[in-house]
Amino acid sequence: MDRLQAMTTFVAVVDSGGFASAARKLNLSPPVVTRAVAELEERLGLRLLTRTTRVVRVTDAGARFAEDCRRILADIDEAETVATGTHAAPRGTLTLTAPVLFGHLYVTPVLVRYLQQYPEVDAQCLFLDRVVNVVEEGIDVAVRIGELPDSSLQAVRVGRVRRVLVAAPSYLKAQGVPQRPEDLARHAIVSASGVTPVSEWRFNDAGKPMLQRMQPRMRTTTNDSAIAAAVAGLGVTRLLSYQVASHVRSGALQVLLEDFESAPLPVHVVHHEGRRATQKVRAFIDLAVDTLRADPALR
Repeated sequence: MDRLQAMTTFVAVVDSGGFASAARKLNLSPPVVTRAVAELEERLGLRLLTRTTRVVRVTDAGARFAEDCRRILADIDEAETVATGTHAAPRGTLTLTAPVLFGHLYVTPVLVRYLQQYPEVDAQCLFLDRVVNVVEEGIDVAVRIGELPDSSLQAVRVGRVRRVLVAAPSYLKAQGVPQRPEDLARHAIVSASGVTPVSEWRFNDAGKPMLQRMQPRMRTTTNDSAIAAAVAGLGVTRLLSYQVASHVRSGALQVLLEDFESAPLPVHVVHHEGRRATQKVRAFIDLAVDTLRADPALR
């Protein structure tokens, strides 16, 4: 088996998590797949995979090599696409990630338009409220909310969101409107742990940081349930502005203590292929950047 075939086989083993599943994916026999990886390890002089009777795990060196293989194979695929004159037609599988609610509200509509425009592309979505490792988990494009750490990833800023306090007008009519963060001690609090710690909220008081401790009436791990509780009039909750934008527009929720909000959080579209990004990635990023920058809820 030549080097490119061996790379393709190795990446299939890593992505599918085993030799048998990779063999089925590639329409090869398991011994052929096993032998290809063994020969690759022998040529490189290092262990790429750790094998047991029940599981196959990629080593640190193997994970780095798998990423290099993906980039090399993508470059070859791109070169062949250009050579055959079909450069304008993205194809392949696009893997992307975003926070759950942002993925539902903003990324999915963009992705649907993209897939309708490019019928030769399939998509895999990981909408999770955790930071997905773009390199290790084979992600093509990620949406990140918040400041980005220094890394080799490429990032395009598309907007910003605020941490906002909201409550239903019915609740505020019955309990009063808080004028300062200290007033929240007298209010029922709905805390979504995915946005801020359940025990404290941070504010900005005329340029000075301020910490307000909370005793939540309701704690929840999902933003949807916090929104539902606030709309129903249970109390005050703190979420990101895009998550409650439609409810604020409709009047179901009212924004509170705007003068005490902390600094907005940037929203970036992130990828790791730089200028050599494949056509499928470039086409999605172009569409996503234009669409998200035009959305008033992200300004």
